[in-house]
Amino acid sequence: MLSPVRTDLVEFVDVSFSYGEGERRILDRVSFSVPRGQVVALMGASGGGKTTVLRLVGGQQVASEGQVLFDGKNVGQLDRDGLHTARRRMGMLFQFGALFTDLSVFDNVAFPLREHTSLSEDMVRDIVLMKLNAVGLRGARDLMPSEVSGGMARRVALARAIALDPELIMYDEPFAGLDPISLGTAAQLIRRLNDALGMTSIIVSHDLEETFRIADQVIILANGRIAAQGTPDEVRHSTDPLVQQFVNGAAEGPVHFHYPGPTVADDFGPGAGRGGRA
Repeated sequence: MLSPVRTDLVEFVDVSFSYGEGERRILDRVSFSVPRGQVVALMGASGGGKTTVLRLVGGQQVASEGQVLFDGKNVGQLDRDGLHTARRRMGMLFQFGALFTDLSVFDNVAFPLREHTSLSEDMVRDIVLMKLNAVGLRGARDLMPSEVSGGMARRVALARAIALDPELIMYDEPFAGLDPISLGTAAQLIRRLNDALGMTSIIVSHDLEETFRIADQVIILANGRIAAQGTPDEVRHSTDPLVQQFVNGAAEGPVHFHYPGPTVADDFGPGAGRGGRA
């Protein structure tokens, strides 16, 4: 008897994480789920744990407490072979693309196929050209990364990320540094490929307008916890002061301009120490 397909592809169950013993917790008992077929955005102030979430899903980090589930399996408890199998079902688009500079556009996209499959070169060629065509760059196959624009490089990286037809694709700041036209193109491409290929997507982004436009669900992380979660419209109309500060880009609010430190009197008053450290 076949096991029923799980509705949620990724689940975080009371997940806590810190990078060192006694250090500040990056994530503090965080729970959420990523339904199959949806585009879920992780947003919030810098240092809020968004990229850490991606690393936990991919198994580069292990939760200090709680469970990170991928298709029902605890990623933190997978052995080497199990983790390799899980990662074969995931794609990752790194910030700024991270293309191999000494490989052509074609060979960048072909790399995971040659590395992880035993397909013939004829089959590799056909798949690479199909993936490049999906991102509008079949004609750029012979160019080197130094010969394409930043927006085009991001699309090449996306073609490489979907080369193995992953079930889950994770995007780490896919819109960073793009001009408005390239940004809009990249956003719509993410949405279109997600739906056309039946994938599930997790996007870490600071670009509010484009991300809200394509996301099914938005999760705002702050101070290691979930400050808001829901549809883009629900999050936009949240009454939480921290969420409102983030959505409106306000300088004043729960997230302070000044990093915590000694009082002004301690630093500048009579008897104050001199130098960077007391």
